[in-house]
Amino acid sequence: MKNYIPKQHGAWAMLIIPFLFGMFASQPQWLHLLLGFVWLLTYLFTYPLLQWIRTGRTATYAKPLLLYGILLLPSAAALIAWKPDLLRMGLVLLPFFLINCYFAKRNRERDAWNDIAAVVQFSLIVFIAYDVGGGTDWRLAAELFAISALYFTGTVFYVKTMIREKKNRRYYYVSIAYHSFVLLASAVAFPWPLLIPLAVLLIRAAVLPGRKITIKQVGISEIALSIMVAAFVLAPFGTTN
Repeated sequence: MKNYIPKQHGAWAMLIIPFLFGMFASQPQWLHLLLGFVWLLTYLFTYPLLQWIRTGRTATYAKPLLLYGILLLPSAAALIAWKPDLLRMGLVLLPFFLINCYFAKRNRERDAWNDIAAVVQFSLIVFIAYDVGGGTDWRLAAELFAISALYFTGTVFYVKTMIREKKNRRYYYVSIAYHSFVLLASAVAFPWPLLIPLAVLLIRAAVLPGRKITIKQVGISEIALSIMVAAFVLAPFGTTN
């Protein structure tokens, strides 16, 4: 199943949380079920596609590409037929996916710029889910997109200081500087309750690198922190929807 199911566990949070931001900030609709299914299939399809681009192993990745492609095409066609403007919105994701293709071709998928391109790509689903829910306050949608992109970019820097760049002090200082900037900027740009999880994220970025923490523990803690951030962001919408 390793050729069918993506191994990047953190990507699942990026897949789900921005989608929830856009859906609950507008109004959940039955069409969100179809959109969520298409969004999931798109992710599952692009995983073997990028692996095929990286390795050139057609025999290995042809079956998952065929399976997900067969499921994705009619589902996406039905979604676009119901709401044609989603095609235009979805095309905005294409340049960032092409960046992922570029790094995959050069076997540099762990490059920070590749990760950030993926973060932006995943976060853009905020606008699509918001539009499907009939949202009209695009400033709010932009804020939610920014929160998603800023948060997940922070996880890129932090996770690298815990695993691949754990001995790189420069990466550590970049991570601290980034998290500090996000906290200070958010004090001006976003509602004050959001400062609580962002302060927790800064503390974890400053304290945990260098400690004996396994990759599994890093992953579990990041899942918990993702839930925390989502809870703080989505809480106000639970009282209005």
